Amino acid sequence: MHCFEGPDWFHLKRGRESFDTGPIIKVDPQGRCTGVFAFEQQMIILKAAEVNSSLVGEDNTSIAGGASARIESSYIITLRDLDVRHVKDFVFLHGYIEPVMVILHERELTWAGRVSWKHNTCMVSAFSISTTSKQHPLIWSAVNLPHEAYKLLAVPSPIGGVLVIGANTIHYHSQSSSCSLALNNFAFFGDNSQEMPRSSFNVELDAANATWLANDVAMLSTKTGELLLLMIIYDGSRLGDSLLVQFTCGLGGSNLPPGMQEEVGDIESDAPSAKRLRMSSSDALQDMINGEELSLYGTAPNNAQSAQKTFSFAVRDSLINVGPLKDFSYGMRINADLNATGIAKQSNYELVCCSGQGKNGSLCVLQQSIRPEMITQEALPGCKGIWTVYHKNTRTHLNESSRVADEEDEYHAYLIISLESRTMVLQTANNLEEVTENVDYYVQGTTLAAGNLFGRRRVIQVFAHGARILDGAFMTQELSFKASNVESGSSSDSSIVASVSIADPYVLLRMTNGSLQLLVGDPSSCSVSLTAPSIFESSQKSISACTLYHDKGPEPWLRKTSTDAWLSSGMGEAVDGADGVTHDQGDVYCVVCYENGTLEIFDVPNFSCVFSVDKFMSGKTYLVDTFIQDSVNGLHTHSKSTEGVMGPGQKEKSKDVKIHVVELMMHRWTGKHSRPFLFGILADGTILSYHAYAFEGSESSSKVEGSVSSLNSASLSSTNASRLRNLRFVRVPVDNYAREEMPSGTPLQRMNVYKNIGGSQGIFLMGSRPSWFMVFRERLRIHPQLCDGPIVAFTVLHNVNCNHGLIYVTAQVPLKGTPHQVTYFAEKNFYSVIVSVPVLKPLNQVLSTIADQEVGHQFDPDNLNYEGSYPIEEFEVRIVEPEKSGGPWQTRASIAMQSSENALTVRMVTLLNTTTRENETLLAVGTAYVQGEDVAARGRVLLFSIDRTADNSRTLVSEVYSKELKGAISALASLQGHLLIASGPKIILHKWTGSELNGVAFCDVPPLHVVSLNIVKNFILLGDIHKSIYFISWKEPQLNLLAKDFGSLDCLATEFLIDGSTLSLVVSDDQKNVQIFYYAPKVSESWKGQKLLSRAEFHVGSRITKFLRLQLLPTVSERTATTAGSDKTNRFASVFGTLDGSLGCIAPLDELTFRRLQSLQKKLVSAVNHVAGLNPRSFRQFRSNGKAHRPGPDNIVDCELLSHYEMLPLEEQLEIAQQIGTTRMQIMSNLNDLILGTSFL
Repeated sequence: MHCFEGPDWFHLKRGRESFDTGPIIKVDPQGRCTGVFAFEQQMIILKAAEVNSSLVGEDNTSIAGGASARIESSYIITLRDLDVRHVKDFVFLHGYIEPVMVILHERELTWAGRVSWKHNTCMVSAFSISTTSKQHPLIWSAVNLPHEAYKLLAVPSPIGGVLVIGANTIHYHSQSSSCSLALNNFAFFGDNSQEMPRSSFNVELDAANATWLANDVAMLSTKTGELLLLMIIYDGSRLGDSLLVQFTCGLGGSNLPPGMQEEVGDIESDAPSAKRLRMSSSDALQDMINGEELSLYGTAPNNAQSAQKTFSFAVRDSLINVGPLKDFSYGMRINADLNATGIAKQSNYELVCCSGQGKNGSLCVLQQSIRPEMITQEALPGCKGIWTVYHKNTRTHLNESSRVADEEDEYHAYLIISLESRTMVLQTANNLEEVTENVDYYVQGTTLAAGNLFGRRRVIQVFAHGARILDGAFMTQELSFKASNVESGSSSDSSIVASVSIADPYVLLRMTNGSLQLLVGDPSSCSVSLTAPSIFESSQKSISACTLYHDKGPEPWLRKTSTDAWLSSGMGEAVDGADGVTHDQGDVYCVVCYENGTLEIFDVPNFSCVFSVDKFMSGKTYLVDTFIQDSVNGLHTHSKSTEGVMGPGQKEKSKDVKIHVVELMMHRWTGKHSRPFLFGILADGTILSYHAYAFEGSESSSKVEGSVSSLNSASLSSTNASRLRNLRFVRVPVDNYAREEMPSGTPLQRMNVYKNIGGSQGIFLMGSRPSWFMVFRERLRIHPQLCDGPIVAFTVLHNVNCNHGLIYVTAQVPLKGTPHQVTYFAEKNFYSVIVSVPVLKPLNQVLSTIADQEVGHQFDPDNLNYEGSYPIEEFEVRIVEPEKSGGPWQTRASIAMQSSENALTVRMVTLLNTTTRENETLLAVGTAYVQGEDVAARGRVLLFSIDRTADNSRTLVSEVYSKELKGAISALASLQGHLLIASGPKIILHKWTGSELNGVAFCDVPPLHVVSLNIVKNFILLGDIHKSIYFISWKEPQLNLLAKDFGSLDCLATEFLIDGSTLSLVVSDDQKNVQIFYYAPKVSESWKGQKLLSRAEFHVGSRITKFLRLQLLPTVSERTATTAGSDKTNRFASVFGTLDGSLGCIAPLDELTFRRLQSLQKKLVSAVNHVAGLNPRSFRQFRSNGKAHRPGPDNIVDCELLSHYEMLPLEEQLEIAQQIGTTRMQIMSNLNDLILGTSFL
């Protein structure tokens, strides 16, 4: 570890406290050293230990799990001594005996406004770094590079050298040659330099990223999302005439590395679906190609087209991105249930966000809860469970692929509904028809489970005392259950079935007395026989939960984690010929959890233990087979370490906590690289989620295993041979689900696997707080199902009218333009969006419009003979609405802005018409004319009325008012029937007469430019672009400034935070902080009420662009304390969106809960691992970027950190709770209340 912080290193900062850029780290391509540019003038060289163990070497990879860097020493080069200032980038070059570092720096600073006076101020300097002698001589340099150059790209061998990337040009420099390429018309050549060759098309490369596809082809991504290919034509015959050519093309590859060759082969096979990008080579290449020269000196063909490499790109995957979130609005879903009450009302709402830019601009529709489409509903009092089953009349022998496809599309045959005292059976052909009287199902009592056996040829129905096997509607076999070890004094109830798990051809039954029974099916006769596994009869441990896991497929996944002899002999043999289970049907395993917390996995039907874990209910991060763990560590050390973690008095305490597993589920969904998930539900409602993976052990660990096994007895070795020794499970975090305490008595089976509902797959969790656990890309996404009452039964139905079910999913609405702001019109369910679309206009037209608008400057139109075009953003306000649930959105109307007019804000405002004394809801738009810095700023206020025609077929938008004002109209809000307008450096309050706006009050408060306005009653919160926030009140007839923040803060967004009668003011800034202020005129620190006082501050780590105030939902305790059935609280949270696409929430907490969670937070800082090593105590501190800032009070708890508490093992949870003087249940209850209170979507 090399540290350059602290008192010993203050001299490196040369008196400065803040720096614009963080450290930049680059590594020598051959791994001999690395360079760290820090404190804007120090270059730290870290030398690798020796030549053989370089930074990019592979030494000790088996132990460390990856390449490890061994740094021998470090030393510091002060760049000021080398006359290198204003460093922009640096890179190490390829192909040198010693490391060579090239630094891009600026001799004198300039900017775009001074290019005519000072230009081409950048240069590159190449230094040879001798790490042994610590010498760094300058070996070559290049001057007169454009001031906008910002990035270096080292060219791979054999060409070598460096590319200097700027916004308008690309330069190539090496020790022997140089050349350049102009990218657009803004490329500046300087006074004496000759004109450089131009690209065949215009592009701007500011904020571009680059990588190498081959040693002479680089790929660049631009800020607009385009992919460009840059090709270096290398002529090794002469010096100084190498040429650089840029073009985009589509992928074939002769000079690609071996790994890339394979990828190209795959892409070529997907040629029809590949996106091909082709463009002819640049004119510069046409000039360069000369048949004689190339045949003498070069290796390229004589043909220009064949000299150009062709690449074809195929889309392999796509990730949904909703960033940057510039603005969002909270509106009603199209399929909202207007009769919903309580928390169920929240699933009626969705967030509509402005996202993306240019052609990728869209409206993103986000929601957290699932709102299914209602097809039909029926009252079923006393319903206990529902199941759907298939029925195949004849056994058809199809090939594998058609059989799988047929299974996917096969309709269900029967719907079985279990009521309190009877069972209903419905046929699911076209309509649901009851056929209870016509079938041989057990209908006189409650059904516990139903499913298919023998490839859907039979149906099994399990009830309390027996089971029936049915072929369609007719019974073929009936069984009655008797407990295997009924004690003499117990009643007949002891033999009742408690839970059922079906995995064709086995059915596992857990009885109420704790015993297990197994129904084994015979596919040849389609009959089942009842057996009792002997291993459980002899065991004294009582079973709390069990399930069957069917490892399907021709290559079952769990077999890969074993090293069995039969596995190595071949996968094609049958697993068990007597049962008729061939290898292509996979393996079946039984997962059992005991009351003492031990989890064991047995193979079926032999019931030999292949995997076991102690204390499964404690929720360890990793699950490792106890047999393997004990073999390596030894039993004695293992028990000692457990005791050490728990502490002396903690073992007794953990015994008192009666937590056991009440339900288990193990399943692997379809997918190319899918792995099994293991779920467990504890009695307190905690859900444990684990993801299996195959552990590839290092040689050293296998040697230890082998030596320990050889020391043990022969029977132990044979046991070891059949175990899944390479199977491991890692715990997966389960976010945003509300825990539900399990009722005492026989627990309800809550987890239901589904494989295709609306194209999604996962687990549905039943209960009073149901959730969908959806599996996407081998990750769990949890979406709550907000509903009025508990869901007690769930099944998948696939028939003619209900095709695989239907779930309304998140949608993106393409706009083909950049969305800037959105507002919701609740009465008509419209959204109004400001959209800008880039339009290419002739340069003559653009310059002439500027000339017309400039006062005192006379242009001769005849002299405006510029050719070409220039992109101009044209603004419009679109009225859009969703047509139907999950369907496309329609643009109902569009309001175009004038030339050079930018729409800055759009809001729905309610104004009091002083003539008719009625309220009118109007669409208000604020604009600004962008005409250069020489023209005085001005803008317009536009008011529109929006109506529908009588038949709702058309939307009518009419302009009711327009007025031009001095200054840009940057924010609008309605205040008690008046319209508040932020116009330049003042805010003006207007009243509406029905035909015009008349000013009634103004306030010259914002010194520069208003970015946001927020209203609560008669209070106004105003955010300035550079001068923080202002708190104003409206008391007729004037606006009064109450208080302000005297610090300078570059505001991005503001909002009020309401906690009962307490009003707080929230502001976000460009340094990714959030501050909360309050107004307290009676406190002495507030300078007689002039100054806003800090209540809390927090570093979010993302720029927040929008706050939205939403009412908190009442928790269970609050609902009981207030009036019954009340779903209102006087507490509001602020939901926020950021530029990187994340969403968050700031909510008020009561004092007692806050103190408890703050104590927990302080403990978790040292108890859990942090992302990227960012310690919350330093990372979450306010960042002031070197400005003077007095730290505010620590009054915010970080729920992202608190959520790690549930992921800790149970023993650590109990210990931490005891240390802060509370209980685990109390902490879990508080965290649960936070999730329930903020279930807004």
